[in-house]
Amino acid sequence: MKMLDISTAKNPDLRASMAAMQRAAALARKTAIQTDTGIVIVRDGQIVHVSAQELRQSTDGKNAKTWATKGE
Repeated sequence: MKMLDISTAKNPDLRASMAAMQRAAALARKTAIQTDTGIVIVRDGQIVHVSAQELRQSTDGKNAKTWATKGE
């Protein structure tokens, strides 16, 4: 299902699911930074390991939400 389809779904839980996934991703990034561990994401259809250092650098002066939306 595409993002547009989800936002127009009749089921309110389905409509809210994208925001919930983005919040969960942000919390995972925050936890990874705090515990100095990496995360695994899919970017441009490829599995990518992102270190805590890369997460720290990417969130300095930027919106952390960008990690969730890269590759879409």
